[in-house]
Amino acid sequence: MVADPTDAQLRRWRQHLANERAEAAVYRDLAQRREGAERDILLELATAEGRHEKHWLTLLGDQVGKPRRPDVRTRLLGFLARHLGSVFTLALAQRAEARSEYDNDADATATMAADERIHMEVVRALASRGRDQLSGSFRAAVFGANDGLVSNLALVLGVGATGVSSATILATGLAGLIAGALSMGAGEYVSVNSQLELLEASLPSATAGTAVQALDVDANELELVYRARGMSPQEAAARAAGVFANLRAGALADSPLGEVSTEKHEAVGTGLRAAVSSFLFFASGALIPVLPYLFGLTGITAVVVSAVLVGLALLSTGMVVGLLSGGPPLRRALRQLMIGYGAAAVTYVLGLLFGTAVG
Repeated sequence: MVADPTDAQLRRWRQHLANERAEAAVYRDLAQRREGAERDILLELATAEGRHEKHWLTLLGDQVGKPRRPDVRTRLLGFLARHLGSVFTLALAQRAEARSEYDNDADATATMAADERIHMEVVRALASRGRDQLSGSFRAAVFGANDGLVSNLALVLGVGATGVSSATILATGLAGLIAGALSMGAGEYVSVNSQLELLEASLPSATAGTAVQALDVDANELELVYRARGMSPQEAAARAAGVFANLRAGALADSPLGEVSTEKHEAVGTGLRAAVSSFLFFASGALIPVLPYLFGLTGITAVVVSAVLVGLALLSTGMVVGLLSGGPPLRRALRQLMIGYGAAAVTYVLGLLFGTAVG
């Protein structure tokens, strides 16, 4: 223990102790919702946080004092781990490890600071698995919702600025919702299916694999296959020699040409699922700008309420994207808001100009 620690040191150590205990509990809670290797990894992380806890207990000695509450960020992590246990929690944990204060804390050891940096990479790897599973449908959902929010807000404000009636604005907004949702769904279906077809074209041919047994061992056709896939001539020759050695020993693999990973196929998802997600989320996003008109609001009141509702939705989707990407949620949210409001403002000004010209 440090001789005669200051009050500031004691407060900082107690806070570190509370945070380490809470972070260990987060990893244990997450481990309860996982199986196999992921569960073991999370429990190892909890054990590592326990070692950090012992460091602060040693420094505090008999001055541990009353248990302190962990900071707000760690309490939020604990709540999510207990009630969700999802990729969102891992993404937040990744950011928490990245913001470790141990690099600048003279009372923390260099090993502890290094642990936190490695923990960030471990959690990043775990979170990336969930991100890959979400990437196809989630991409369609986020893009669909944002397109619905921005395009229909711009449509409603642009048409409203020309001075038409609220009934016309409502009809226009609903027409934009239906047309846009159908267009998004159809476009996403075609896009994902086209991408899957391109990936399918990269799979090795089954008939080519069976032809290996009849190849001339002294020729280089098999080497050409491996060289075309990016191997150096030396690597290709060694790989081909290995295949022919197995052939002579009667131990030729079922797929001598190898297999192309299907991970990309899983990340893309299916065309129908992406189309449905895009349709539903575009429709839900596009509905928000017309809600004030559905409830009978008119004029500037309807415009302000519509803009506020869309702004809140844009902030929410931006924060979700920020959390999942491991980036700063507030920055992502403000970026979404500025882009959406910028597009709507341009359309509104054009509507004003058009309305004035017509008038």
